[in-house]
Amino acid sequence: MLARRTLALGRAAAQPIPLAAPSGARNMATLRELELRLKSVRNIEKITKSMKMIASTKLAKAQRAMNAGKQYGSANLEIFENSAAEETPKRQLYLVVSSDKGLCGGIHSSVTKATRRAFKEGEAEADTPIMVIGDKSKAQLSRALGNNLVLSFNQIGRDIPTFADAAAVADLITKSGVKYDVVNIVYNKFVSAISYEPATYRVLNEEGLKEAPGFKAYEMEDDVTKDLAEFSLANAIFSALVEGHACEQSSRRNAMDNASKNAGGMIDSLTLQYNRGRQAAITNELVDIITGASAL
Repeated sequence: MLARRTLALGRAAAQPIPLAAPSGARNMATLRELELRLKSVRNIEKITKSMKMIASTKLAKAQRAMNAGKQYGSANLEIFENSAAEETPKRQLYLVVSSDKGLCGGIHSSVTKATRRAFKEGEAEADTPIMVIGDKSKAQLSRALGNNLVLSFNQIGRDIPTFADAAAVADLITKSGVKYDVVNIVYNKFVSAISYEPATYRVLNEEGLKEAPGFKAYEMEDDVTKDLAEFSLANAIFSALVEGHACEQSSRRNAMDNASKNAGGMIDSLTLQYNRGRQAAITNELVDIITGASAL
């Protein structure tokens, strides 16, 4: 028993005796934290401003590519308008166009919500297959419509999408073995430099073109119709890719602009708080000095 008490007293004696903190220690620690936070927010503001400038430069290039790519989509639209199918296609395939990159607002969520809305409102059957371009929308759709996902593409259009990218996607869709009468391409439509909206582009397959009234009026070989269907699908995908890319760059520029403004507001607020704390600490030190001088 005596040994246990001696050991306990020895442990207590070995512990350091807590010293009283100086009067201004709390203010000093708070000012140091504010200073570190100010430095961090200023660095974030520099990054967001740089990303905004880069996105602005890329947006100009993306708009030029979009204006050129829209000509492909206009030619396709004229073909399918003049060869409308007699009845509503039964087997549908949804192709959702997004990208692999983030930091661009809710642009990926818009096409995801449009696809989910189509399934919810009955425009698509419960077992309608879905293919996705881009990892962002794939991750979102896998949570709600994971059983419908049959194929996904990534690393498409890392810079400006090309027709080769669209042709590769169209070729994989054709060779995937998925049966469809029409492909519904869900993409972001470029409205202006500050706005966009989800849109759907419909592309008929080979059989749909053969049965269309506009094509029945002409005698065409099977190979010609097949090539036309594949080429039309590649054209539509290319038009959707370049327009979606322009929307992404526009949304990223706006997102970085908003982030820079928010960082500037935080810097002003933290600077005001830091100056008030610094002034209070200096006032406390002066009071201590004057009180000590008066006591002497």
